[in-house]
Amino acid sequence: MIVVAALYQFAKFPDYMNQQAPLIAFCKTHGVKGTILLAEEGINGTIAGTREGIDAVVAYLKAIGLFDNLEYKESSAPTMPFMRLKIKLKKEIVTLGAPAADPLQMVGTYVQPKDWNDLISRPDVITIDTRNDYEVMIGSFKNAVNPQTDSFREFVKYTEENLMDHKEKPIAMYCTGGIRCERSTAYLKALGFNEVYHLKGGILKYLEEVPAEQSMWQGECFVFDQRVAVKHGLEFGTHDLCHGCRMPVSTNDKLSPHYLEGVHCHHCHNTYGAQHYERVGERQKQIQLAKKRGRKHIGERAETRGFFVKSS
Repeated sequence: MIVVAALYQFAKFPDYMNQQAPLIAFCKTHGVKGTILLAEEGINGTIAGTREGIDAVVAYLKAIGLFDNLEYKESSAPTMPFMRLKIKLKKEIVTLGAPAADPLQMVGTYVQPKDWNDLISRPDVITIDTRNDYEVMIGSFKNAVNPQTDSFREFVKYTEENLMDHKEKPIAMYCTGGIRCERSTAYLKALGFNEVYHLKGGILKYLEEVPAEQSMWQGECFVFDQRVAVKHGLEFGTHDLCHGCRMPVSTNDKLSPHYLEGVHCHHCHNTYGAQHYERVGERQKQIQLAKKRGRKHIGERAETRGFFVKSS
């Protein structure tokens, strides 16, 4: 069984550029794959490997001396969910593009998963999903607002156009693993919002700790690896990816006349030109041939839309 670890921490990390090469070497030595973002403001990533490999990398990060308070979550996968290892240097470990949104200066009030239902059930609370539209599409909390953003950067515009008249209202925000809310709550606090909350550990921690029979979560949670989505208990969800557009597709979506496995779905069936569909159609043929021969084809495990580009 493969261990999948999601981690992040905001911390002053002036030596981050010099840490890239040794961290790459250490992860490769221990067979760990995935993506880690390094920036002057901290670290963010999701990695996968054996129990021993993940433990070794986490110990390595903590030995740097800056990451003793990692926000850390684990789940599992039957096979390696990443094709390769990428350690990237970034300006921000989660990109909002608003300099005032500094989680090292201030953040919203953390709410533990066990207390989240009570908060978002209050009639005076505005609950906002800070994830992107393709993530919200497959699952969200009951009565949560979908800002309908294609990237986290668009949350700034959404706030300016929709929230500025509600500074006195309690705002509760959530995301996949918690990091986007570190930034978004810091942003709202910098703008003068009085009462801002966020779900500690994000949806993943909620699905891990809150029993399904008590849950206010509806649907599945998009994740940034080849599992595509998870549900309560962090068990595998039912969604796959359209290899044509990298959007999540449900079992019902596959019943659409516009769905052709590996080629297009109802999101993209008339979006691209003939050359694109010929190319992905040929890739799908090669995948099927590889399966018949008992082999894996690299196209079968191509990285999905947004994995680690739009951070969790």
